[in-house]
Amino acid sequence: MPCVYKPVAGEAPLWDFPDGTLAGREVAAALVSAAAGWDVVPTTVLRDGELGLGSVQAWVGPDPSGGPGGGGADEELPPPGGGVIDVVAPSAVPGGWREVVRGEGWGGEPVVLCHADDAALRRMAAFDAVVNNADRKGGHVLRGLDGGVRGVDHGLTFHEDPKLRTVLWGWAGERFDDDVVALLEATAAALDGELAERLSQLLTDDELLAAELRVERLLARGRFPKPPPGGRALPWPPF
Repeated sequence: MPCVYKPVAGEAPLWDFPDGTLAGREVAAALVSAAAGWDVVPTTVLRDGELGLGSVQAWVGPDPSGGPGGGGADEELPPPGGGVIDVVAPSAVPGGWREVVRGEGWGGEPVVLCHADDAALRRMAAFDAVVNNADRKGGHVLRGLDGGVRGVDHGLTFHEDPKLRTVLWGWAGERFDDDVVALLEATAAALDGELAERLSQLLTDDELLAAELRVERLLARGRFPKPPPGGRALPWPPF
């Protein structure tokens, strides 16, 4: 199947994440998504490819090779943000969508970063709080051939310090619905069993403990987190 291969050797050094750990974090996010039923991250594994060890993730969207199920380069690609996240003029915000922030476009024109009030996005926003996603850009939300919405690029996750940066702040402070609560409970149970053992091979003890504590706090509060006051809440660039 078509895949995205990200070799560890190609990872750029970052000041706040240890070198050579992003591929493992991609896999860790996929493991949490699968173990608890979040259905956010495409299947992701570690593989030894032509450029060495790296993460390999199932491709989301049209087949880039032009094989069965996709038209390759000639096929129209889905819009960035999976058609559920956009930056538009204030008068063009679709009905029922959630406004995240207002700002200015390249020419100084007023714009709004907004997203759909969509159940799949709501799950993704809660999942990002669990894995402490520091880089949920609009372009990291894709629509697959099955019509489902998936999240990709989870290399900047599981830091032990709070680093949630996302374009999905539309539910900030609102209570979780029953579906999200059930997923959080399933995550807590998974982290108390085999999932923790698998994650311990990819994350440090402190990072794993921080993930367990985040889930406990989310369940205790029962609400989507709010952007930190005075802190950096959006990834840059948002798309």
